[in-house]
Amino acid sequence: MTKQLHLGAFMRPVGIHTAWWRYPGAYPDANFNLAHITRFIQTLERGCFDAFFMADHLALLNMSMAALRRSATATSFEPLTLLSALAMVTERIGLVATASTTFDEPYHIARRFASLDHISAGRAGWNIVTTANPDAALNFGRTEMVEHDERYRRAREFFSVVTGLWDSWADDAWVRDQESGIFFDPDKMHVLDHKGEHLSVRGPLNIARPVQGWPVIVQAGASEAGRQLAAETAEVIFGSSRTMEDGQRFYADMQRRLKAVGRAPDSLKILPGVLVIVGRTQAEAREKLALLDGLVHPDSGVPNLSMRLGVDASAFDLDAPLPDIPPSNASQSGRDTLVALARRENLTVRQLAQICGGYGGLQMVGTPGEIADMMQAWLDGEACDGFNVMFHTVPEGLDDFVDMVVPELQRRGIFRREYAGTTLRDHLGLARPANRFFQEQARAAE
Repeated sequence: MTKQLHLGAFMRPVGIHTAWWRYPGAYPDANFNLAHITRFIQTLERGCFDAFFMADHLALLNMSMAALRRSATATSFEPLTLLSALAMVTERIGLVATASTTFDEPYHIARRFASLDHISAGRAGWNIVTTANPDAALNFGRTEMVEHDERYRRAREFFSVVTGLWDSWADDAWVRDQESGIFFDPDKMHVLDHKGEHLSVRGPLNIARPVQGWPVIVQAGASEAGRQLAAETAEVIFGSSRTMEDGQRFYADMQRRLKAVGRAPDSLKILPGVLVIVGRTQAEAREKLALLDGLVHPDSGVPNLSMRLGVDASAFDLDAPLPDIPPSNASQSGRDTLVALARRENLTVRQLAQICGGYGGLQMVGTPGEIADMMQAWLDGEACDGFNVMFHTVPEGLDDFVDMVVPELQRRGIFRREYAGTTLRDHLGLARPANRFFQEQARAAE
């Protein structure tokens, strides 16, 4: 059977490029307009996408007001609230939300995602992030950012607690016998009673076990700590490889890590992020990209570079090569990717800042056939299992992809023409996890 491509839509909730909202024909209020977002996710579902992915920020971005005032991310919906609403206007597409292990509590996360999974009939996914924005710390009563490795130690324990809470109840715990007056069987309830290095949580969860057992676990960190956490916990990785060769190395590294922790090769799907710009000709697609990048205001370039490097880039000589960047509590994988790009292409600070003002990751720009060629090459070359697609603007970029690229992928037999299942796990080919506390009862029932 031909290997199948998986597609998520990273929409943040609608755009990654700084200038998406300024593009001709764009809906500039789309980030905070439920009617527009409803139209977008229904278009994605028509295109049989695996999932809609919503990123999150727990603070206004750490940048100057000159840059911030030009950012459409200044206002957006809280992810779980938005996805619960979107569950009511969709039937199949997965709903993935970001939630932080640094500034939230496991019981909150377990309840919210269990609720979303029941509301959506099994379409929820949790993107685990450790949050590197120092401004977020100030919003949660902390004066400084938690150190990088400590954030990941807490995240690992956090994951164990949340999944333990999801396993609080056996699937058949709910008797609901009106005649006897018994609502549930106490023998099929487990009290977690966790006491660890960072967390103390008694349990049980006051929500039935999620439809999928656990919502799908997603992770995006690409640092050493992030990769290891993903190998131990994640079922989907939103990767950041910029070249096919980088993707192949990352894919092979994750397969080695999976084997080392005793997981099957197909238990983890790797979906690198890609900004796609479609044209009826290569020239048309390139014109769209040039127009988009040309709309990035200089005020946005250097502050975005500073945020992604974790240092104040305004002090750098703009026309000199990027200096050595010291370690920081910023996202290490994101910083390392930028530094490697600058070294590889001999970019000045000014050139790198222009890239950061737009989008500095993997881009596929061309005709539907050319984009399908690139995606198929990555898939066949074991550089990915699919992509987390970003659109240059909405609605144009989204409509172009669904109306022109998806049919080409379907024609080649590497992407579904209709959903075969109903849950996000069905779409991704992921098994429903066994309940760690009631496995013997489940086997006996079978």
